[in-house]
Parts: sequence; C-alpha cells; structure tokens
Amino acid sequence: MLTLKFDMYQTIAIAVVMLFVGVLLKRRIKFLETFCIPSPVVGGLLFAIVSCILYTSNVIEFAFDETLKTVCMVAFFTSVGFQANLKILKSGGKSLALFLMCVVALIIIQNVLAIGLAQVMNVSAFVGLCTGSISMVGGHGTSGAFGPVLEDLGLDGATTLCTAAATFGLVTGSLMGGPLGRRLILGNDLLKTAIDADDTPLIEEEKKHRRSVSMYAPASYQLVIAMGLGTVVSHILSQTGMTFPIYIGAMIVAACMRNYSEFTGAFRVHMGEINDIGGICLSLFLGIAMITLKLWQLAELALPLVVLLVGQTVLMFLFAYFIVYNVLGRDYDAAILAAGTCGFGMGATPNAMANMQVLTNKFVPSVKAYILVPIVGSMFADFINSLTITLFINFV
Repeated sequence: MLTLKFDMYQTIAIAVVMLFVGVLLKRRIKFLETFCIPSPVVGGLLFAIVSCILYTSNVIEFAFDETLKTVCMVAFFTSVGFQANLKILKSGGKSLALFLMCVVALIIIQNVLAIGLAQVMNVSAFVGLCTGSISMVGGHGTSGAFGPVLEDLGLDGATTLCTAAATFGLVTGSLMGGPLGRRLILGNDLLKTAIDADDTPLIEEEKKHRRSVSMYAPASYQLVIAMGLGTVVSHILSQTGMTFPIYIGAMIVAACMRNYSEFTGAFRVHMGEINDIGGICLSLFLGIAMITLKLWQLAELALPLVVLLVGQTVLMFLFAYFIVYNVLGRDYDAAILAAGTCGFGMGATPNAMANMQVLTNKFVPSVKAYILVPIVGSMFADFINSLTITLFINFV
C-alpha cells in the first residue's frame, strides 16, 4: 500500500483547505448550519471518510506531521484560561453560582456514568471516558486535546472515539433542547413567570470584548507569555506523578493573569482579540485533528460506543429536566436554562444559544439565561472540565 507523507506545513495547509470545504458544505446543507456543526469538523470528517475508504481498500495511507496541532491546541486552551473571570462570577449572584454548580455536577456525573457503563460492558474505563465529559461538555476541542492523552495511556483510536462522540453530542443536544424547554414551559404554564433581569455583568463583559486592530499584537504577546510560563507550571504539576494535558499549565497562568488584571488594574487583558486568536487556533487545531482521524479504529467498538452514547443522552435529558429546572427556580428562565444546558452539555455554547434562541423567539426573551449560559459555558465550563477529566484519568 502506498504511503503519502506530509510535513507540518503541508498538513496545516490541507486542514485549511478542508475547513473551506466545510464552510461551503454548511452553506449548501441546512442540517449542518442548523445544528452548528463546526466547519473544520464538516470538511475534516469528509476527508477522514475518504481516507478510511482508501486505507481499507489497501490503496493509500496518509501520514501527517501533527506538530502544529499541538501548538494550536495549547493556544486555544490558553485563550480559554483567560475567560475565567472571578469578578464576573462574584457579580453574577446566586443564580450564576447555582448554575455553575449544576454544570460541575453534570461533568462529574457524565464521567461516573461513562466509567460505570464501560465496566458493565467489560471494556476499558478509558473507552468510557471518551464518551464522558471529554466529548459531551468538552465537545470537539476537548476531544482533540484529551484523545492523544488517552492514546499515550494505551487506548488506540481514542481521538477518533472522542471525536465521534462529540459529533453525536452536538446533534443530539441540539435536537433535545428545544422540545425539552417547550415541554417545561407549556406543561407548567411558565410564561406567567417570565421577568426582566439585570444584565450588567453581560454588558460589562461585552465592553471588555470589543476589538481594536492595534490590540491584536499585544493580545498575541499575552497568549505567548501565558503559554511560555505555562510550561513551567505544567512541569511542576507533572512532578506529582499525575497525568496532565500539555495545556493545563498555560490555562492556569492565563486565568491568574486575567484575574490579577481584573482585581488590580495593573494592565489590560485584550479579551476580544484573544478570543479571536483562540478561535482561529481552534479551527486549525480541529482541522488537523479531523483529517488525521482513523475511522477504521471504530469498528470493533461500535456497539459499546452506541450504548455509552445512549446512556449519556438519557442522562442529559433527565439532568436538564429534573435537576437544572428545579435548582434554578422552576420558572420560565429555568426552563430556558435547561434547554441551553442540553446544548453545551452535549455540544458547545453556540448550540446552547441556538436552543435558547428557538424558544425565546417563539415565546418571550430570557435575559437571565442569556447572561448565565455564555458566562458559564464560555468562561468556566472548559476550565473546570479539563481539571475534572484530569482527575478521573489519574484515578480510574
């Protein structure tokens, strides 16, 4: 069989080409746009399918240099670390704290369920973790980051498993959120409980996310400094004997830089620009991660994967319907938040926003939900999830 090898420059170029292919397909196929499937995933998955066909037909095998995938991954998760603003958490009040507690509980329960089902089916606990919060709350970004970690620990095809689960979660979470929220609203006559809410934290955060062309260079330097210092923190953490993802130190440093800036005013963190740079790095990272998938590794784990994903779907429905709705107040805002939780609990924050938008367009706005979901989903969920996954990996 012929093997085609690509260096790191060629690899990222192919990833970008498939990203553009994904953009074109999303414009033409409404399903992909409706469920907020990332363009790098669409194009990269198409390439992975073609690659799988060529490999299983014993025609061609592709070999890629994934060096830049790691660089882009660390840059993206460093930008996530900069989102962890404790001042906003404090100003969000009781509702924000309760919602964050719900998300933390969801992350833990997703992993406990995943490991438990894996044991019942007599497969590796690491296989279970691939369908836990790595791919559910974490989505494609966290899947691409922790897949290689699990592969280093001996689970072949972990990245492929995580990515497949994340894609399933994106679609399922989007399909589930709207109907669940509608059932709660109409079944409990919640429209009479809809109220306005203070949006000060959201407005404050929007001001900090405004972009300026001249600030992209300082923002890049802040990211690089956090990444560099993060290697020292990661090295110190590795001395504990535990396994940590390569980016964990950079995330911690970024969070410290952001909160030092918030509480002292010593310097300005350019959040809007950092978000943009992080978004670009995420697209490049996902693009490389997707084109390097080896889908043929899914074959022998097809049945366990289906069972594990069905289990996560049932968990998400029950958790949103009974826990989120009840803890957040059993009112209209709580119903919208339950629908949003389905979105990023099995996919990503954009899916959560899409779920809520469908309901608020049909009924009335929910300012409270539109404050809490972006803050928790974008600022805290990925950060907390990464730390929690690391603990589970080290103790299963």
